[in-house]
Amino acid sequence: MKVAIVKYNAGNVRSVHCALKRLGVEAEVTADVAKLRAADRVIFPGVGEAATTMEFLRASELDEVIKSLRQPVLGICLGMQLMCKHSEEGNVDCLGIFDAEVKRFCSERHEDKVPHMGWNTIGQTCSPLFRGFTKDEFVYFVHSYYVPLNEATAAETDYILPFSAALHKDNFYATQFHPEKSGNVGERILKNFLEL
Repeated sequence: MKVAIVKYNAGNVRSVHCALKRLGVEAEVTADVAKLRAADRVIFPGVGEAATTMEFLRASELDEVIKSLRQPVLGICLGMQLMCKHSEEGNVDCLGIFDAEVKRFCSERHEDKVPHMGWNTIGQTCSPLFRGFTKDEFVYFVHSYYVPLNEATAAETDYILPFSAALHKDNFYATQFHPEKSGNVGERILKNFLEL
């Protein structure tokens, strides 16, 4: 199986690559359009800022490439947010794969810290990504922006308010949390993605 990780100006590619290696998969980190189209699975990870990242994706025409992919695609963290239609981070239009807006967390109480960082549960799972899940599971989050619940929501988390922990539409899957940093639960999610 050929697995490609989209190479662009965002962090976290290495940890995803290492997580796949632990599953016995040697993924290729690439911005080569032909390789992305030929891959059996594509992962679009990211840690960074939405506006500058979208500027880079447009300049390299990777925005159109990602939207046109027909194989299973997994967006992670910033990758998920960029797959939505608009982000408040830099007030930027994004890829528009998911019909959802990305909002900034507003801390209402002293104990509500932003960014949302650390372990939290995901529940209400309804996607093949979560095959085998029988209860709420803990996964690892680091983010200041969130996607509200919408028709593509595939898992929910509550922090300050309920929000989308995962999205799914057609061949596009996405997680706000980091499966590559979420221990055995995250490995199971990555494995489920590879077995789609």
